[in-house]
Amino acid sequence: MRNLLPVLSVLGALLVLWYLAVAPMNIRVALDQVERGGATVIPEGSVERRDVSVWRLMAQNSAHVKTGYALDRPRLPTPAQVGQELWKTTGAMAMKGRAWSKRSLIYHGWITLQSTLWGFFLGTSLGIIGAIAIVYSRVAEMSLMPWAIISQTIPIVALAPMIIVVSSQMGVDGRGFPKAIISAYLCYFPVLVGMVKGLRAPEVSQLDLLKTYDATGLQSFLKLRLPASVPYLFTSLKVGIAAALVGTIVGELPTGAISGLGARILIGDQFGTPLAIWSALFAAAILAGMLVTLLDLTQRLALRRMGMQA
Repeated sequence: MRNLLPVLSVLGALLVLWYLAVAPMNIRVALDQVERGGATVIPEGSVERRDVSVWRLMAQNSAHVKTGYALDRPRLPTPAQVGQELWKTTGAMAMKGRAWSKRSLIYHGWITLQSTLWGFFLGTSLGIIGAIAIVYSRVAEMSLMPWAIISQTIPIVALAPMIIVVSSQMGVDGRGFPKAIISAYLCYFPVLVGMVKGLRAPEVSQLDLLKTYDATGLQSFLKLRLPASVPYLFTSLKVGIAAALVGTIVGELPTGAISGLGARILIGDQFGTPLAIWSALFAAAILAGMLVTLLDLTQRLALRRMGMQA
């Protein structure tokens, strides 16, 4: 609860800045609209207003600034408009029994979530296996870690179409597999780095103590290295699940998919409906927050059971 006030303060500041940004972002569209309705605008004509700064337009047409807060297709919608659109495509549809309609963000969120979880599972598995190899093998450390770092320099936007094309040439049907691969690509690196740090967390004296007990390498791993890596693992998983969701959404953009949050963003952009874009973005943010919160609760329970402080 002591963290609630700072969080709400930051949220309030962001909302205020958002509302203030709506006026300059929408003033040109608002003036075009009221001018078509017969109102007097200074200067007249959209061409003449093109080179005039938004601040001057707002000062000269202060009576029409409020119109920018009620546009059907604003350049920047208000938080209230986004909230209304989000509710209309989630809660309202669920109350009508249409939660799984193709116009519902619940349906599209579920499509995105499936690929996210598959990619998260794959990326986490590869990250943990790679971390164990790096910790226990000098050769693996010298060979795998540089390539893991280099792989993160490749823009995912450029890599996603390549993965989709290769998957298609290999005869992999469906769009779920390429999205999961892209999701795993973004997910495995934070897990790899976190697990390497965690597996190396035990001090030399602790490892030497186990050697005096004649513990095998597997026993040292299970009794010392693995428990010590759990806090690092969960921290990495929370970063990885968010990255996996981003990877899935990016993977939906070049595939021509018609389902998923990424597809809703793309369709909203193609048809010029900013509210659809913003509501899908907020739905993705809410989904990411839920996944991270679930992992955080799991971390607390796991560490408490292990006798550690969360």
